[in-house]
Amino acid sequence: MTRTVPHIQVPADVERVVARLVAAGHEAFVVGGCVRDALRGVDPHDWDVATSATPDEIQQVFRHSLYLNRFGTVVVRQGDHEIEVTTYRIEADYADHRHPTAVTFTDSLHEDLSRRDFTMNAMAWRPGIGGQLGELVDPFGGQRDLEARVVRAVGEPRERFAEDALRMLRAVRFATRLGFMIDPRTADAIRDSAALARNLSGERIQQEMTKMLEAPKPSEAFRLLSDLGLLAVICPELEEAKGTPQDKAVAQNVFEHSLATLDATPADDLVLRLAGLFHDIGKPATFADGHFHQHEFVGEAKARDILRRWRFDKETVTRVTHLVRNHMFWYQSEWTPSAVRRFIRKVGLENIPALFALRKADNIGSGARSPRMYALEALWERVQEEIRAASAFSLKDLAIDGNDVMTELGIPPGPRVGRILDELFERVTDDPKLNTRERLLELMRDIGGG
Repeated sequence: MTRTVPHIQVPADVERVVARLVAAGHEAFVVGGCVRDALRGVDPHDWDVATSATPDEIQQVFRHSLYLNRFGTVVVRQGDHEIEVTTYRIEADYADHRHPTAVTFTDSLHEDLSRRDFTMNAMAWRPGIGGQLGELVDPFGGQRDLEARVVRAVGEPRERFAEDALRMLRAVRFATRLGFMIDPRTADAIRDSAALARNLSGERIQQEMTKMLEAPKPSEAFRLLSDLGLLAVICPELEEAKGTPQDKAVAQNVFEHSLATLDATPADDLVLRLAGLFHDIGKPATFADGHFHQHEFVGEAKARDILRRWRFDKETVTRVTHLVRNHMFWYQSEWTPSAVRRFIRKVGLENIPALFALRKADNIGSGARSPRMYALEALWERVQEEIRAASAFSLKDLAIDGNDVMTELGIPPGPRVGRILDELFERVTDDPKLNTRERLLELMRDIGGG
C-alpha cells in the first residue's frame, strides 16, 4: 500500500544521500524507527537509509564511507550527520533465537520490510526529489496501527519471536513508553514463546529494562511482563513476590507494593528506580508469621544477583544494593547527636539524599496518607546540622592519617595502624571537638601506648 504523507520533514543531509543513490540508479528510502517517530510528530534521533544498492555500489557513490559489518551497513558522512545506509536484506537461520546465521541481500524493499519486528517499524519513506511529493511505503499497515496505538508483529508473530526473542521485550517497551496496547494475537504469541527469553544476553535485557524504567509509569511494563509470562523467565525473584502477602494500604502483596514504590521514584534516576523495584525483593524468602526478618540483607544479595545477571555496571550494582540494605532505617527523636553521626557514617554521607528519596517512595508505595514525612524531615534537618558542624563522617575526615600514626608511633604499615585510626574515629564520632591534629596526636599516643 502506497500513500502520500506530505508532512514528514527529512534533514537536508539525509535527503542528499537518498538523492545521490537514486541519481546513481538505485532505490533508496529512509526506514524504520525514524519514519515511525516522524509520523508521530517526534523528532527522530537517527535517520537510517535502506537501498537496493549493494555495499560495494554504496561505496562507489560515497567514496569516503565506511563498510561497517556483514549485514550490509555502510556509514556515510554527510554534512553534520553520520547516516547508516543498509542494503535491502533477508535474514535466516536464527540458531540462537537472536542472531541470524545467514544474511542475503535482495533488491526488494518489501522483502526487507517483511523481516522487521513490528508494523510501525516496517514503513519506508522516500523524500520528495525534484519537486515530487514524498512517498510512504507501508505494506503491513504500520500507519494504521500507529493511529490506533497498537503494537503488532509483522506477519506471523511466532515466527518473528522465534527469529529474535528480544522482540518480545521490545514489544513491552514500545507499549509502555508510547502508551500503546499489544495486539491480542501478538500478545498470545509472546505468551507461547516466552521461554525463548532464556536465550537473551544480560546486556540486551539490561538495555530494555533501562528503557522501560524511564517510562512515566514503569509499573505498567512489569505488570505486562508478568502477564505475558516474560517476568517469570527473566526475573523469577520478582514474579515470586506476587505470592507473598503484605498488609499495606494500597497493595496486598509484595509485587504490587514494589511497583507502587517504583512509580514513586524519580524517572531520571536509574539507581533509585532499580532500588525502588528491588527494595523488598528479599521478603518472599524471609516471610514467616507475617514478618520479614532481615529481609533487607537477603534483598541486598538477591538484588546483586539480578543486577549482575543483567550485566549492570559495578557502580550501579553497588549503589542499588547499598540502598536496599539500608532502606529499613528507623529514626526516633531521642537519638543523640552521636547516634545521628553514626547513622551518617553507616550509610555514607553521599548516599543520604538517595536513601531518603527511597524511603519517601517506600512510604508512598505503602499508602502513606500524608504527603509529608515528619520523622524523615526531622532526621534530614539533624543530618544537615551535623554537616554544618563539619563533623567527621569517614576516616578521610580525620585531622590525621595513617602516615601520621606511623611517624608519631614509629610503627610500620599494618593492621595496627588501621585499628588505631578506627579507635580515633570512634572517639571523634562521640565528640567531634576532638577532631584536631593536636588532640588526635595526644589520643593516639595513649591508644598506641596501650
